[in-house]
Amino acid sequence: MKPIALIVAGALTIGVGAYALLEWRGIDSRAEEARAPASLISVQVGTLRRMTVHRYVTGFGLIEPEPATSRRPAAGAAIAAPVTGVVTRVKVVAGQNVRRGRLLMDLNSAAMTETYAAQEAVRQRNLYAAHNTSLKALQEAEAQLALLRVTAPLSGTVVRLNVEPGTAVSASTVLAEIMDLHRLVVQADIPQAEAAELALGQPLKVLGTPPITTQLGYISSTVNKSDGAVTTWAPLPPASGLRPGQYVRIRIVAATHRNSLVAPTAGVVRGIGGHGVLWIVRGNEAIRRPVKTGLRERGWIEVSGQDLKSGTPVVTVGAFGLPRRTRIRIVDTAASPSGRVASESPQSQ
Repeated sequence: MKPIALIVAGALTIGVGAYALLEWRGIDSRAEEARAPASLISVQVGTLRRMTVHRYVTGFGLIEPEPATSRRPAAGAAIAAPVTGVVTRVKVVAGQNVRRGRLLMDLNSAAMTETYAAQEAVRQRNLYAAHNTSLKALQEAEAQLALLRVTAPLSGTVVRLNVEPGTAVSASTVLAEIMDLHRLVVQADIPQAEAAELALGQPLKVLGTPPITTQLGYISSTVNKSDGAVTTWAPLPPASGLRPGQYVRIRIVAATHRNSLVAPTAGVVRGIGGHGVLWIVRGNEAIRRPVKTGLRERGWIEVSGQDLKSGTPVVTVGAFGLPRRTRIRIVDTAASPSGRVASESPQSQ
């Protein structure tokens, strides 16, 4: 039994020694790891700042004559033939400016010519002056003549002329169109969800060269059943240079937040639950901070939260996937987005 006891004792000795060696190496490895510097993550940095930011509603608009309002009539009119007949004379040309009441053209109807109606109206006036006819007869003669003489219902420009002498017309035929080109509007249909943010007087910009700034003058109280949009329009300055029928891009300032604290959008990451997260920089460390976000504009986004103020440095490039707190190495600090436009007033944009 002695040889067996010696073998067992030797095995135990070897095992204990191996375990001790491994434990020593583990302790030494952990000590070495503790002494080693933590790995540095290379990032770029921007700073928080304060500026004015906006929320915009954008879309496309159509240039049209101003619709009728409670204060004045519409700035455009399509002139229909008052009777079925034939055009005998056209006294204007397309592009001509006319005053309200100006004679545009004459017609002959199946029952009477314009020449005969004019002679009859003159005869009835003379008879009435001599007290030899009734007021009713005079009024009927003048009404008959008015049906055969087409006049301008408003002052403006003849933008379309659809007939010439000899053209047969019915009561539904559009003879001409007149517009007051100094009273134009930009009309836009805005999706219902975005229209909820709109209010009369909000700045509207027609985007072009140069841009034209105006204000919302009308917002429909109903929704178009066909497309779920809300009709809006804004008056244009008299010398806008825009033409009826022209499509333009528009931008409405739906909200303005002044002196807001903003961060470069590259530094704000969407966290769990959709909340924003950014990392503020303290020395060579980046520290995670949850933030509430708001309006965003041209590379900037509104933020609010703990330890945030204007001038606070924050990680921009490299922020995604950072640990809650980590050591960083700043490389080529990222240029913050230009805040020049965002800090301007809505009217200047």
